[in-house]
Amino acid sequence: MKSGSRLEQLLSRGEFVVTAEMGPPMSADAGAIMKKTDFLRGTADAFNITDNQTAVVRMSSLAASVLCLQAGLEPVMQMVCRDRNRIAMQSDILGAVALGIRNCLCLSGDHQSFGRAGKLLGHPGAKNVYDLDSINQVRMLRQLRDEHKFMGGDPVKGEVPLFIGAAWTPLGDPVEFRVIRLGKKIAAGADFIQTQGIYDVERFAEIMQKARAEGLPEKAAILAGIIIPRSAGMLKYMNNHVPGVVVPEKLIRRMSEAKDQKAEGIAIAVELIRDIRKIEGIRGVHVQPVEWESAMPAISEQAGLLPRPEAAG
Repeated sequence: MKSGSRLEQLLSRGEFVVTAEMGPPMSADAGAIMKKTDFLRGTADAFNITDNQTAVVRMSSLAASVLCLQAGLEPVMQMVCRDRNRIAMQSDILGAVALGIRNCLCLSGDHQSFGRAGKLLGHPGAKNVYDLDSINQVRMLRQLRDEHKFMGGDPVKGEVPLFIGAAWTPLGDPVEFRVIRLGKKIAAGADFIQTQGIYDVERFAEIMQKARAEGLPEKAAILAGIIIPRSAGMLKYMNNHVPGVVVPEKLIRRMSEAKDQKAEGIAIAVELIRDIRKIEGIRGVHVQPVEWESAMPAISEQAGLLPRPEAAG
């Protein structure tokens, strides 16, 4: 085992795994994390803790991951290249591992201009870092773990047990390069992949066929992203503004005509999970409630994902 994490154990046993996303609060309120863990406990195998998603300042992913651990849930700490250089990222990883975190998802991070949305002001004038891209971020963590070396070449004392993840946007433009980019992340050392939210299952199945032709699902576990929709407006926004999210018109129309759009959103998420699970090479799903963590129990139950399997301590 590379890390011994619950997520790694279940994937190595061939279980169909479930991860769910949790957004830390825009405050120092640890109780907000505890409240979310109460909704999420037992609904998934591990829980992604976002890292200042949409470039809005929130409690740090590292601190929220530790709170998640203390609540008895296994975190997947997310780390973006936008806010840290290679020195800060390696330092945070050493601290995270020392505190018991075993999963890390490497991400580029949303551009700071994304933070100015709705009533939020964000920090559109902030300087980004991008000392590394997400592929080299994955390579850096693999080197820490497997070669016991920092990126600069200095030795690392002791073990750095990590299960390393990367993100994949299979339907982002230009689509013809998406499988190539996935291959680069896996070659750099990604153990598992979580995709952008999938609504167009037919097109995603076509991309997965190309990934299988390259033998990529055999080298890293691919978890398909499921973003729980709450309204027709949310689907329209994602289709128009979120890179790589493609929502078929018939799905937007279905949601628009629903009397109870939240209930319909849960039904859509359940259907997506069932349909995507049939695609060869998919090893699990990554569910993103987007501040609607209370919907997770119903989705996991209705999709037939409960109870979650046990892992060694």
